[in-house]
Amino acid sequence: MKSLFLSLLLVSILFMNSFSEVRGRKWKGEGTTQNLESIFIGRCYDYIRIVNPAVGEKNCLELWEAFRNAFINKHPCNILPKDYELFIKLAFHTIPANKSLFWENNQLLVKSFTSGARRYMSLSDALFGFVADFLIWCGQANSTGLDYESCPTMEECENNAVDSFWRMASITYAQHSSGVIHVLLNGSAEGGAYPVKGFFADYEIPNLQKDKISKIVIWVVDDIQGPDRDSCGKNTVKILEDRLKALGYDVTCTDNYKPVLFLLCVDYPDDSNCILSSSAPPAQRRPISSDRGGSWNKLMFVSLVGFLFRSASVY
Repeated sequence: MKSLFLSLLLVSILFMNSFSEVRGRKWKGEGTTQNLESIFIGRCYDYIRIVNPAVGEKNCLELWEAFRNAFINKHPCNILPKDYELFIKLAFHTIPANKSLFWENNQLLVKSFTSGARRYMSLSDALFGFVADFLIWCGQANSTGLDYESCPTMEECENNAVDSFWRMASITYAQHSSGVIHVLLNGSAEGGAYPVKGFFADYEIPNLQKDKISKIVIWVVDDIQGPDRDSCGKNTVKILEDRLKALGYDVTCTDNYKPVLFLLCVDYPDDSNCILSSSAPPAQRRPISSDRGGSWNKLMFVSLVGFLFRSASVY
């Protein structure tokens, strides 16, 4: 009897804990990133001191307050892009001509390729995107606190704090991009390289300033060992090309743009797509011992990648 009583008590405790945990989660998404304020302010100082000091002095505490006030003490499904206008105004700086890089379905690759705005400046390489990249946040109605338990997803409500922020940031970034515009797409993405409903399609293309743009360059790069689902002139990429040309833009497209492809090859040096063949005549090739061949090939590969990236930076 005592054993049965203890078992029932344990089950009751577990049930109550589970019920409390479910009851505490109002939304399906993850809660606010822990230490959000510290991360935000730290990133701000990192950007203006180390990453891109050319933007000049910014008041990082003021930026945090403007960012926080956009969504705090409000229902997390009632945050509009315009609520972030003050923050964007305070954080804004010039986007260099010919350096804008738009993308879909390859965020981590873009961050590696831009190299902290040294080669190109994607949205997350601008200060107003840099401080919020990969973070989650939301507040609560009639409360000055953050919700660390859960935040609404796009499926639950469109006007949530995170998506409304990125809509405002995307609009601003597009409006101030100029010169040659670059677009990096994932040719292996399920559903197509160019989502016809997405941030690039819905908020960035409509806000490009045609009189500021000389050309739009599209790069479609497949994942190493991934499927070739989309290419220039085909499927969703053709939809994008046609849309941009109809708007009057000069558009070019390249499949598997080598500087980006070789960056992917760093993780797959032995893949057939990453093997480099020598163009030197046989008589000029020195024999390489079998125990050093792999190291020599990797050295040559890394050297070529460095040369291509330096060339891309100059461009």
